[in-house]
Amino acid sequence: MFYLITLLIYGAVDVIACLGLSQQFGVAGVTNFGFIIFQAAGAYVAASLALPSDTANGGYQIYIGGLHLPFPMPLIGAALAGALLALPFTFLVGRRLRGDFAAIGLLVTAVLLNLLVTDYRPLFNGDAGVAQVPAPLQSGIFILSSTTYRWVFVAAVIVLAAGVYMFLRRITESPYGRTLRAMRDNDKVADSLGKNLVSLRTGVLVLGGAIAGLSGGVLVSFISVWSPAAWSYAETIVLFAAVIIGGAGNHRGAILGAILVPVGFEEVTRLITNSNPSLPPNLLPSLQWVAIGLLIVLFLWFRPQGVLPERKRLIAVPAPAAGREGEPPAGPAASAHDGQGLLTRGEAARARKGAAGGDDILQAVGLSRDFGGVQAVSGVTFTIRRATLTGLIGPNGAGKSTLLALLAGTDRPSAGTILYNGHDITALPAFRRARMGLVRTFQLASEFKRLTVMENLLSAAPGNRGDSFRGAVAGRRYWRGDEAAAIARATDILRRFGLDKLANDYAGDLSGGQRRLVEIMRALMAEPDVLLLDEPMAGVHPELARRIGDTLVGLCREGLTILMVEHELAIMDEFCDPVIVMAQGSLLAQGTMAQLRERTEVVEAYLVG
Repeated sequence: MFYLITLLIYGAVDVIACLGLSQQFGVAGVTNFGFIIFQAAGAYVAASLALPSDTANGGYQIYIGGLHLPFPMPLIGAALAGALLALPFTFLVGRRLRGDFAAIGLLVTAVLLNLLVTDYRPLFNGDAGVAQVPAPLQSGIFILSSTTYRWVFVAAVIVLAAGVYMFLRRITESPYGRTLRAMRDNDKVADSLGKNLVSLRTGVLVLGGAIAGLSGGVLVSFISVWSPAAWSYAETIVLFAAVIIGGAGNHRGAILGAILVPVGFEEVTRLITNSNPSLPPNLLPSLQWVAIGLLIVLFLWFRPQGVLPERKRLIAVPAPAAGREGEPPAGPAASAHDGQGLLTRGEAARARKGAAGGDDILQAVGLSRDFGGVQAVSGVTFTIRRATLTGLIGPNGAGKSTLLALLAGTDRPSAGTILYNGHDITALPAFRRARMGLVRTFQLASEFKRLTVMENLLSAAPGNRGDSFRGAVAGRRYWRGDEAAAIARATDILRRFGLDKLANDYAGDLSGGQRRLVEIMRALMAEPDVLLLDEPMAGVHPELARRIGDTLVGLCREGLTILMVEHELAIMDEFCDPVIVMAQGSLLAQGTMAQLRERTEVVEAYLVG
């Protein structure tokens, strides 16, 4: 009976921990190899808050705190400790390092902190740790028999694990959760669509840290001891194995993984070893690590999506309004006026300014970017006028994509100034420029592969009240109206580009040309004032490319400003006026294609052949 109770409690604790890691790694793409230190911190704080002063027991053990607080204060303190400990790590993950580098940084930090706690006795009692932690619900009027108490503890921990699951499901199934998944798939693109990566990663680390601390607090309340040796970085690998095997991005998969790996491999074998002293003490633990390692390799190779893959989120596409007067024909950019109705930001202001162009909206003054002495962009100065479709051409390596990255804030210039609507935005990050209406696409396919086409578009919709942690916690009733409006607008864009039938297909499964269309549609969902397109016609059928060009012209008539990089000169000739020519990082010429063909330096640099 005791073994069963122990397995149930350890299983529930592992489920809570795996859910927190699943939210960080599976949903948001933050590879937190230091996850165990948040558990350890929560466990220590829970112990120190539950224990009396260290002088009350003869001083045989040293610990910080000793407040002797009643239940549930130690568990609340454990969650707060995990959350607060996460804050310093946001500077590592959010600002300095990303991806694999951040993961290694977190792993090294976990190892260093474990060594510090183990070797520096005056602070945390060294390797001896803390013992005789008071059990919750066993004082005052809550005194229970040993067996009854254990079953009450089991029930309480299972209820707590279910509550954590429901809370995380509420977060993940909201527009905020969709943004986290978009960041996971491609953080640079999410940044260019107005998503504050530092804020998102901070929220994920703090939430995951709080859940990890809570799980540690529950565990130490049950076993009544805390030792730093039990919280080594290797335990994080076990939790990662559980999330990967169960199904990254699926919280139900995290629950299944917690049952299969930490409970099935760690705890069961540990109980077998303890119950059979004739076995060599290190045999089963060693075989356990071999089995876990083989499972990780096999699943990453043969079934990387795990036992329970992340489910596809299907969104119903509203039926078209039949017989609506003035409804433009369906299909990809069926005519030049198909661009109408796709934009909503500042339409009244555009109408006042007039759609024929006029004032300058975007300026680059002496813009330069060097990479280790190599000048990718050198002293470029030009002006983009409002409501125009401006082309940007040049041979390979001319610096066109780098220039777009500088304008959008994806990259920082080495020198020069960028003016947008007369304001200096040179120092602004990409997400702030996107929120101001300066949005870009990328040279290489940059769809969110594990999101559907509809989700790709919805991820760019601004102003959704559910696209924040607060809005996600508030629930579906709070953001349902904004989501419905965004779906209706995304559906309209999908129909105009002829991809409404593919709305619930994964964007990563589309053809190259279709993925390009998804990028353009997603950029339009962001309601831009200036759209920076990097080779949008690449991989697109020529007929479709011209239809897209018609749509872009229609958008400019409505008031949108477009700067487009393109190698297809026929597209430039037909749709773009003016056209800017770059060569070797510098601006070579500017004018209509007819004018550029008459300039010798342009012909020699680009147009010959």
